[in-house]
Amino acid sequence: MAGRVTSPCVGLCSTTVGDRVCRGCQRLDGEIRDWPALAGEARERRMAELDALRVAVAGRHLVVLDAEALEAQLQRHRIRFRAEQPPLSRAVELLRVGRGRIRDLSRYGLAPRERLDAAALHARISAELMAAAETRRHAAVPLS
Repeated sequence: MAGRVTSPCVGLCSTTVGDRVCRGCQRLDGEIRDWPALAGEARERRMAELDALRVAVAGRHLVVLDAEALEAQLQRHRIRFRAEQPPLSRAVELLRVGRGRIRDLSRYGLAPRERLDAAALHARISAELMAAAETRRHAAVPLS
């Protein structure tokens, strides 16, 4: 029996509605299509690149004060994350799912760098992630 193919998919694939870059995971449409055929090392490398991008972007807007509290809240709200996923990358998922309901980010182990609510933080982070993914798409970096 084949094992499960690990993926950065967050269950929000906007490529199905015509986007060339997924708004959920920031992968290119071809990457999503070809993901199951990639060697394990190539998948791991790309997931690490996506995590690094999320950490860089989210880190401009958020600070993780308590990674354990963040993880506990992710589990409590049944938000998917990977064991090796850095806390700031996990925070992006938290904001995506809870942006309309989160009132106090400190309860989630997070602190905004600016006076923005969760919805505004999510909007900024998402816009920056999409801009970076579009830049990558235009550079047409093939996967190995």
